[in-house]
Amino acid sequence: MPGTESTVGTGRARWWHRRRADASAPDAAGAQVESVRDGGFSLIDILCSVALIGIVVLPMLDATFSAVSTSSTSREVAEIETVLQNAADRVNRAPTGCDYTVYVQAAAQSKGWDADRASATYKYYVPGASAKASDSGTWADGGCPNGVRSPGLIQLVTVTITSDSGHTTRSIKVVKSDV
Repeated sequence: MPGTESTVGTGRARWWHRRRADASAPDAAGAQVESVRDGGFSLIDILCSVALIGIVVLPMLDATFSAVSTSSTSREVAEIETVLQNAADRVNRAPTGCDYTVYVQAAAQSKGWDADRASATYKYYVPGASAKASDSGTWADGGCPNGVRSPGLIQLVTVTITSDSGHTTRSIKVVKSDV
């Protein structure tokens, strides 16, 4: 058909493009030869393609970045939990005393972190005047009363660990007693 014809040829020709046959022109021998001109892609075709690619690629990039961020946070929390368990174990195994900071900081340093990433706060139990439930004791700040450990003392050691990046902080409480 001399008007337009569908092709699946080479180059940029696609099923949605049709090649248009221009007017026939005689060649050097005088025979009529049809010249075929490729219309190429229009600006609208290119803009639609870019928009469709953007619609598909942007959610995939967002999902990838979210997965990387979540993975990094999970890894960081797992490292903190490991250091916390290590510190709690070190405090439990340490001899009874009034200060367990060195044991807590050693747990952070065993992970390769700075010692200041780990800290410990202390409270000790002051029993009530009687053994009745209505006269319960209280928790007082400090590792030991007057800085001296007395027999039967119950301590509450709160271990706090901050991740190496400084974004995540976790704590655990350990009861230390020689009772």
